[in-house]
Amino acid sequence: MQPELKPPPQKYSTLVVLGGIVTATLAIASLTWLANHLSKDNVEEISESSPTKSVVEKSPTLEALYALQDSQSLKLPGTKVTAKELKATKVPYIPAKATKLTATEMEVAQTAWKYFETNWNKTSGLVNSADQFPSVTLWDQSAAIAGLIAAKELDIIDIQEFETKMSRLLKTLAKLDLYNDELPNKVYNAKTLIPVDYGGIEQKAEIGWSAIDLGRMAIWLKIIGAKYPKFKTQADAVWEAWDVERLTKDGNMYGTSISNGEEQYNQEGRLGYENYAAFGLKLWGLDVEKALDYEDKTAFVNLYDVGIPYDLRDAQNSGANNYVLSEPYFLDGMETGFQALPKAYSDRILQAQEARYQKTKQLTAITEDNLDRDPRFVYNTLFVNGKPWSTITDTGENYNHLRFLSAKAAIGWHVLYDTAYTNQLFDFVVENLESKTGWYNGYYETLKEPNEALTANNNGIILESLLYKQVGKPLLVWAGVSKK
Repeated sequence: MQPELKPPPQKYSTLVVLGGIVTATLAIASLTWLANHLSKDNVEEISESSPTKSVVEKSPTLEALYALQDSQSLKLPGTKVTAKELKATKVPYIPAKATKLTATEMEVAQTAWKYFETNWNKTSGLVNSADQFPSVTLWDQSAAIAGLIAAKELDIIDIQEFETKMSRLLKTLAKLDLYNDELPNKVYNAKTLIPVDYGGIEQKAEIGWSAIDLGRMAIWLKIIGAKYPKFKTQADAVWEAWDVERLTKDGNMYGTSISNGEEQYNQEGRLGYENYAAFGLKLWGLDVEKALDYEDKTAFVNLYDVGIPYDLRDAQNSGANNYVLSEPYFLDGMETGFQALPKAYSDRILQAQEARYQKTKQLTAITEDNLDRDPRFVYNTLFVNGKPWSTITDTGENYNHLRFLSAKAAIGWHVLYDTAYTNQLFDFVVENLESKTGWYNGYYETLKEPNEALTANNNGIILESLLYKQVGKPLLVWAGVSKK
């Protein structure tokens, strides 16, 4: 998770920045009429014979129409997840069987691995967070580890390549120049290994650490050590190189940032990412009891008549955005087996997105990711700071016109749930988002074109999703990681 990741300078990027979004300015009355009279004259609907065909808008009103329908979908308070639902969905992991990947799924995995082939830095062993830009976060190196393990287990690479890459990466992680001699900086130059700021790779800059990023790394270090005994010593050495004492306080997770030259030490995480990352820290024996509490600060809001959970701590009352999006939920399902968050919450998050599709005919699978144009990184949310279906930056700027269907979310949801709807999501990605060097991040709803950003996180998650499907178990269970 890299909320401030800035675009690569032009000399490091082959992505083309496209500008100009046409928006409509119509009266509410006319928009309401459009919402009630949406027809084939305005939208070409998805047909049974072509279930993945994108919705094609024939007038400049689509963005405004979505905005109206999305705003009308909101109802507070929402329908709560009941104790009965929680009990019914509280399972060690989703019952599943190991399933051999189809030829198409194997091709998807092979395409995802192409990103890592072209973005691996041979000297350091780190993988560029964004295509051809040698800047890395610990969140994205976790995605690189996931991708590397999946490539080995799916027989995309041989054992020699796996061991060479894994050994080099772990050695580098264990010798990073740490922020304040405590914990990894939020960003590094992938080639020189100097701590840097988001978007800059030349000048040293210690900008603090992210507890959420390190929580995800904690999960993958445990998977390495348990599944591959040859690398357990190296994986343990990475964790032992870090002074983790300040990662937690009074049962909560804490991160740091720099403001006006002064360190800010603040509680980190909101419902979703907070719980997922805290579970990783718990595996290493840290006290994260309050961070794992998924009920204490949770409320519900109805979106298209589906009650979804959200964190009461929002930007107005806490200074931090309370994003509700897909990624922490499907990562928790695939990696821990819904041990950090209730499966009932995940069920609702997916159901709301399908309900939006049923109303708008717009395939919906949203989460945060890089863009191929300014502002370069957004959070596509179901709900944030009191607003439904908002796409914002970490500073709260609205970019709803750049909302996109996420490739990693589409495939992550599909391997977990395998429904008719998630099949549509998967097929849409396969038909629309392939590139020569990996899978594009997504497809813009109103622009009707790919978001051609290429990232380690997107392609790493796609690989781990397909590994999850093949082994038929949460990856911590598959690896044999014991819970603390």
